[in-house]
Amino acid sequence: MEILSERINRLSESATIRMAQLGRELKEQGADIINLSLGEPDFDTPAHIKEAAVRAIHEGYTHYTPVAGYPELRKAICAKLKRDNELEYTPDQIVVSTGAKQSLMNVVLSLVNPGDEVIVPAPYWVSYAAMVQLAEARMVNIPTSIDTQFKFTAEQLEQAITPRTRLLLYSSPCNPTGSVFSREDLERYVRVLEKHPQVYIVSDEIYEYIHYTGRHESIASFDSIRDRVVVVNGFSKGFAMTGWRVGYIAAPKWIAKACDKIQGQFTSGTCSIAQKAAEAAISSDLAPTFRMRDIFHKRRDLILQLLREVKGFKVNQPEGAFYVFPDVSYFFGKTYDGDLIKDSDDFAMFLLKEAHVSTVGGKSFGDDHCIRLSYACSENDIKRAVERIQRATALLG
Repeated sequence: MEILSERINRLSESATIRMAQLGRELKEQGADIINLSLGEPDFDTPAHIKEAAVRAIHEGYTHYTPVAGYPELRKAICAKLKRDNELEYTPDQIVVSTGAKQSLMNVVLSLVNPGDEVIVPAPYWVSYAAMVQLAEARMVNIPTSIDTQFKFTAEQLEQAITPRTRLLLYSSPCNPTGSVFSREDLERYVRVLEKHPQVYIVSDEIYEYIHYTGRHESIASFDSIRDRVVVVNGFSKGFAMTGWRVGYIAAPKWIAKACDKIQGQFTSGTCSIAQKAAEAAISSDLAPTFRMRDIFHKRRDLILQLLREVKGFKVNQPEGAFYVFPDVSYFFGKTYDGDLIKDSDDFAMFLLKEAHVSTVGGKSFGDDHCIRLSYACSENDIKRAVERIQRATALLG
């Protein structure tokens, strides 16, 4: 008899992973699939980072590590936060985890009780909803739209806070929209948060280095609420280190200690070799990171130019990350070959089947009007993908 827990039965599969898997299955059947569904840089990890990992192996870094990470890496992260963000942290406020996803889960499970409320502006990264669900809390969404650059207002934040509110959780630059919160945006949110000392803030900054408008701003830089802020970051996006699985938090000591405790029961310390590679990445010249950012910037401009020529696509100009999140509700109610497109998931499936382009419907991100396209791929793939999308959508009646 196969009986799973209620917890796992309630949990949804990641929409991004599901669409990537469907694309791979079609590819195995011989279809030429262009994958715009996964948020993974197509660059290889820079050579100096790989060389650091090889040295670590030869130098014997092959044993268990401290749960919170090697002291040298945590010191390097503190130096990075001072250098790039003007933030002062000590190594005992840093916990290194197996990817920023684990960092986020550690924080949520450490701070949130069943029945608590977690405010998550929509659109949001799909895993936020699952994390809140696993903590048996209630997710409270703040709706936004493409017309507001997918940014929420201070008034919306104020209205969403109740005595049950425990966390505000968001990303900037944002996955899936690419929106970036400016200093002025954050100031408005801080003025609200100052009035609600029971609310903690989790700022997911994994796309920090893929930023097209200037200096990255962190809400942790506001002294009035800093003792309630957890910064989450990692190495996957800015250093093309997705497979290395290294993320981290910078947090008040008591939160860092709690995350160390819970991680000690789940996974213990992150891979020793990956940690030494991460230390090299964060301590070395960032020129390779900025070169990748500049290429992403060029690709963003290209995909926006092309998508604006596709009838029915409504696009804005994202300021970071490597996604566009166009409104495609124009196509809802249209049919092709007897199939009705009712929502964003149907439209994403239509593009996969008819255009052989893998995208992700916006429903799982909290906005069913849109789809997410990743431009972490070659310019040639971007051009081919949009050409196919244009041809396929012209078939819709």
